[in-house]
Amino acid sequence: MKVGLVLGAGGVLGGAWLTGGLHALASETEWDPGSAEFVVGTSAGSMIGALVAAGVPPWFMVAHSRGESFTGLRGPDGRPASQADRAAGAVFRVHRGLPALGPGSLRMAITALSNPLRHTPLQMMAGWLPSGFVSTDALKDIVHRAVPTRWVEHPNYWAVATDYGSGRRVPFGRLDSPPADIADAVAASCAIPGFYRPVRIGRRLYVDGGVCSASNLDLLAGRGLDLVICLNPLSSRHDPQSRNPLDWPGRAGRRANGRRLGHEAKKVRAYGTDVVLLQPTSEDLVAMGRNLMSPERRDDVIVRAQASVTEQLQSPRVRELLAGLPEGEPHKLRRPEGPPSEWPAIGPALEGSAPAPRRAA
Repeated sequence: MKVGLVLGAGGVLGGAWLTGGLHALASETEWDPGSAEFVVGTSAGSMIGALVAAGVPPWFMVAHSRGESFTGLRGPDGRPASQADRAAGAVFRVHRGLPALGPGSLRMAITALSNPLRHTPLQMMAGWLPSGFVSTDALKDIVHRAVPTRWVEHPNYWAVATDYGSGRRVPFGRLDSPPADIADAVAASCAIPGFYRPVRIGRRLYVDGGVCSASNLDLLAGRGLDLVICLNPLSSRHDPQSRNPLDWPGRAGRRANGRRLGHEAKKVRAYGTDVVLLQPTSEDLVAMGRNLMSPERRDDVIVRAQASVTEQLQSPRVRELLAGLPEGEPHKLRRPEGPPSEWPAIGPALEGSAPAPRRAA
């Protein structure tokens, strides 16, 4: 079975939901998400997707987020794995340099207004916002810890960003896209307009891929896949009804994202590819709250996502579609026995490192 994996946008807490959801998916199906033929990530999904494509298993992401220490386990850069940021990049530092005044991309704003029917509301709004003031260096550091080379070894990992001039989406990693360092591509995919500083790649600036689509599922249409599994934190089939006006913008955004997700799924299914959509439940949305950039509830959202995605995977139709998934290697599905120094290499991103023998005096 040829499988594609799509991880949608969602900020810090959307990334937490993806982490818990992937752990549930791997545990329930015994399939390794990193073995997918294609891994497509947008914004938070690009960060989680880069780690998955680099060989970091979901169980390790969950354990690391909870604060577990892994003595003897190191990353490809030689540093102990436990020293990596546990907040998944939720470290916000002001960008060094003079703040930009006025619209961040007047060209993008005017282009979207000239043809509003072909642009999303975010494309129409993003160009008018000022350039963000938060540095993306913390995001780049996480990726460099797992992938110190220019790009991940996975043959088809794509990080979707938006060209800050034309407003077009750019799936970095695809053959027809501009060459980029993977850390820059992920940072660009995560660069929320008006919050993060745009990322320069080559001669152009790029911002969050979620400006074009929260999911970008349709990028896998016609790729010869049997199945595409999409986890999308910014849509929901069970949106809680709230009379609080502060909840209305989020609800409207989720509904719009859900409609686009359904449209993209139809495009993929038109080529004979089955699609499984996994989305937050109303309980997930309550756990996530209004501020998706808050790192305070990450662990609660991860736990909630594990439970809700596990429940969604019990659907007879979903179980039927996932029945043919190939089994993954045991040490990528669950924590191996023994000390980390004796573990088999968990892909290129994590390797056990027994302590060096002590020299005789």
